Formats: sequence, C-alpha cells, structure tokens
Amino acid sequence: MGGTTFARARKNALATFAFALTALLAPHLAHAEAPGLPPVSDPEARGAAIAAENDARDRGWGDARADMKMVLTNASGETSERALRFMMLENTDRSDGDWSLMTFERPRDIEGTALLTYSHIKDADDQWLYLPTVKRVKRISSTNKSGPFVGSEFAFEDFSTQQVGKFAYKWLKDEACGDRTCHVIERKPLYEDSGYTRETVWVDTTDYQFRKIDYYDRKDTLLKTLTYQNYALYENKFWRPGELDMVNHESGKTTKLIWEGYKFRTGLTKDDFTTASLERAR
Repeated sequence: MGGTTFARARKNALATFAFALTALLAPHLAHAEAPGLPPVSDPEARGAAIAAENDARDRGWGDARADMKMVLTNASGETSERALRFMMLENTDRSDGDWSLMTFERPRDIEGTALLTYSHIKDADDQWLYLPTVKRVKRISSTNKSGPFVGSEFAFEDFSTQQVGKFAYKWLKDEACGDRTCHVIERKPLYEDSGYTRETVWVDTTDYQFRKIDYYDRKDTLLKTLTYQNYALYENKFWRPGELDMVNHESGKTTKLIWEGYKFRTGLTKDDFTTASLERAR
C-alpha cells in the first residue's frame, strides 16, 4: 500500500513538473519571432522588417500552377461556384512584382474569362481582362481596380501580389491568433488609386505567413476581412493556404477561394503571360 501511494505521489509530482515546464516554455515556442527585428520602440522599422521577413520566406519558387474553386455566398446564404486555373511567374530579382494569369473554366457563361496581372512596386499594376463573349481584351484602368472582380468580394487589386515596397508599415502589437501568436501591423498603400486607406495585417510569428487582413475603405471604415486557412508546406519550403475567405461587412456577402493541386517550377515563361495568351488561355 505504501508503495502504491509513493508511486501515485511520484506520478503527480512529475505531471505537475511537466505542466509547469510547458507553461514556462509555451510563450517562447508560440512567439518564436525572427531574430534581429527592430524593437517595439521603433514601430515603423519593426513593421517593415516583419513584412520583409514574410517576403523573404517566399522566394525561389520560380513559377507555379494551381486549381481554384470560387464559392460566392450572398446575404441570404445562397451559393454559386466557379472553377478556375491559376498560374504565376516569379520576378526572381525582386526588382518588380510577379505576374499572374487566372482563367475561368466553369460555369459555361463565364468560361474563358481571364485576368492577367503584372504587379508593380510603386506604379499602378497593369491588368487586362479577356471577355470571351465579345472576344476582346479590356485593360483595367488604374482608377477602377477597387471594383469587384467578376461579381466576387475580391477587388481587382486584391489579386495583385503583396510586394513589400507597395506599402508603408507600422507595427501595432503582438497578440494571440488561434493557436499561434501574430504580429499585428498596419500597412498603407503607397500606390495611387487604391480602394483602401489602410489594412491591418496579422502575420504569425512562427512561419511568418498571413493569417488575416482587415481592409478599410476610402472613408476609413472597415470594409472587408480576409482570413487565410489550411496552410500546407510544399517542397519543404513554400507555404500556401488551402482556403481564403473574404467577408464584406457592408453587403454581408462572402467569397471563398479553395486552392488545390499546387505545382512549382513547371516551365512557365513570360510568353505564357502576354495579352495574346489571354485568348489562348481558354
């Protein structure tokens, strides 16, 4: 009996020690921020460094392909779905933005519609929309990029890549985001004709990936929230979200993007990202 009591006491003591050790280490494990970040006393430099770290961890993929499903939900809860193909070409020297081509495959009434984007750092992005019904390539003007993309809650500018130099940054705080800790930074577009005055961005301190973005309109009112979910690691280096959820707080509508079939370094070249390639995309 004495041995049983001693064993139970020893087990309880070990459990208590393990719990205490976990509690001691948990903040450090969850808040493993990148080394060398500027101090919180310099929020602008700290915010810019966090954005640079996010960018640095996503280099070297070259080109990529993926399949995407777009699910539109109106304020009444009714849904409709669209299927797309997505291609990207990396600007490896980071002197300018990446290129992308998005093509609708279903439903039939929108099949063949394609959006080509050349992202830039300080200048307005170049974007062209191919409309198969009129067999015409339409250039999207810089003043119209805040408009909705093909009836979704994503604006044309939301499909531009997030080059570091496109924004001014400010670190706001660190806080819990789900089971992780996130740096919360504010970024303000430096390019003209943005539909947003500012964005609040949550970047996790472990993998430095986006977790959430709040978008504020030109009246500085919260307009939309984008959440990133179901991340997966590809080629042991490149993190990609499996799902993006955009909620419009004014209309009550949502758009969900579901990604699958990511492939990298597939041999895409600049010839695959021209206005002429828009008509061939279908």
